[in-house]
Amino acid sequence: MEIKLTQYSHGAGCGCKIAPAVLEEILKGSGATFVTPNLLVGNETKDDAAVYDMGNGTALISTVDFFMPIVNDPMGYGKIAAANALSDVYAMGGKPFMAIAVLGFPVQKLDAEVAQQIIAGAKEICMQAGVSLAGGHTIDSPEPFFGLSVNGLVEVKNLKKNSSAQVGDLLYLTKPLGTGMLVTAVKRGLLTDDEIKHAVTYMCTLNTPGESLGKLDFVHALTDVTGFGLLGHLTEMCAGSGVSAEIEYAQIPLMDGVKELAAKFIYPDSTMRNWKSFESKVEGINGESLLTLCDPQTSGGLLIAVDPKHEQELFKISLPPNTSLFKIGKIIAKQDKQIFII
Repeated sequence: MEIKLTQYSHGAGCGCKIAPAVLEEILKGSGATFVTPNLLVGNETKDDAAVYDMGNGTALISTVDFFMPIVNDPMGYGKIAAANALSDVYAMGGKPFMAIAVLGFPVQKLDAEVAQQIIAGAKEICMQAGVSLAGGHTIDSPEPFFGLSVNGLVEVKNLKKNSSAQVGDLLYLTKPLGTGMLVTAVKRGLLTDDEIKHAVTYMCTLNTPGESLGKLDFVHALTDVTGFGLLGHLTEMCAGSGVSAEIEYAQIPLMDGVKELAAKFIYPDSTMRNWKSFESKVEGINGESLLTLCDPQTSGGLLIAVDPKHEQELFKISLPPNTSLFKIGKIIAKQDKQIFII
């Protein structure tokens, strides 16, 4: 019997994330956090991972990411979840080295073989990254979810944050947008799994260029684009850096079929939850750009803020297949809004 994993959960991929405004409210009321001087990055700037200075010029990067099925194929789901979790380490300029699996599984609804395939997919991606999948934790859960807790290393001098963009920096993105809309169309029976194979390929592609970007002084800020959409993660970059940004919408890369879905108003529920969280910070939005720029990405690309004087040197880094460098805008001095879409 063919298993359609997406029918076993109410959400999909990073679209399962709690909305930014709700998350902010949760954290606000969670009490004081114990912070040591060695903690280089906590949750104060909503960065991609926590970073701890080991005291020898090297820092430990630690993160966890998991979500409900985004595709029907169990092995594909495991691959995407693993690539997505590893991305947080790359987004800090680091290199992941060890991972622990986090699995929730409805044992009364799905055969154990399905869970085996999910883990097999994760192992395949971890092997590509040179990461040891060294163990994990499982629970019996009403809905399936899977992800990884990942540790990585970075030289302190190469650490990249999302909060260090500078006025004049150019903004580059390494993957096109649209995973949330495409997988929603599959979940609603409007597209087949075969029709979104290109999106699955993007989601399974590791963000390994992040490690190389960490070694470039002229790359001022770095993050990855996931569940809060491009606008959500760019507003975090602007807020942490005390700047604003201009986005040229015509330069935004979109996956095949996304424009057509936007025209039919096919999008995940979390798109509007994202928009409500930062609508007061954005100017110039329209129907299509709202749906695409707020679309929750899963295992999305890297968002890079680079010194314009060194723009051409950026193209010397090695990019894996299915990634590119798309120039989408620039950082400007702080205005009354954080993002201007032109």
